Amino acid sequence: MRQIDESAIKAQNDKDFLEIFIYEYEPFIMHLTSKVLGRYISRSDDQWSISLSAFNEAVKSYSFEKGSFIPFAEKVIRRLYDYIKKQSNHLPEVLVSPHVFENNAEEEQMAIAHEIAEKTAVASQNDARLEINDLADTLSGYGFSFSDLVSVSPKAVKTKKACAKAIAFVIKRPVLVNELKRTKFLPTKIIVENLNLPRKIIERHRKYIIAGIEIIAGNYPILAEYLKFVREEF
Repeated sequence: MRQIDESAIKAQNDKDFLEIFIYEYEPFIMHLTSKVLGRYISRSDDQWSISLSAFNEAVKSYSFEKGSFIPFAEKVIRRLYDYIKKQSNHLPEVLVSPHVFENNAEEEQMAIAHEIAEKTAVASQNDARLEINDLADTLSGYGFSFSDLVSVSPKAVKTKKACAKAIAFVIKRPVLVNELKRTKFLPTKIIVENLNLPRKIIERHRKYIIAGIEIIAGNYPILAEYLKFVREEF
């Protein structure tokens, strides 16, 4: 029996010790998560929180009969991501990625299934499915699909900010929101003239802007989390 195994048992009934225990093994958690996902992660990534939760669950469910703690914790973390991946395979094709609303859309495509599931795992998974399916139906009324957003997602910071301004501009004006929903046409001219933005940017990212408006103006709390940067323009 190793000291780490005894520490894991002790941490089950001592919250202060649990915090110290998790802190000491953060490098292990980060390394394993990066290994499982096949890419580097930082503490600002959603996967970091997911892995910390998995490690915490490993501590809670550990017993000496399950062998050494580290291999056990590794299995728990890996199984969580395997479950996430398995669940994502059952999601509709429109789940190409809510991350298209953020920067780094191309880089995120390798882990799209993981990230969607991680954001919606367990408690909110069904709600997320409903939101995405509902949004997909709404966007079809504009003549494009959710998956189209991948190719029109702004990559440059400047372009992303311009799109955020356009989305916020329309959201602040209920009349424009209603007109958009009624006509299915983005008021490009009004946006360009009032914000002094390049018309080419607005037209090129029309689908992205429309989707952003529909999400914030509608009842999509989970998807709205991917548009936090737009709130800076309010």
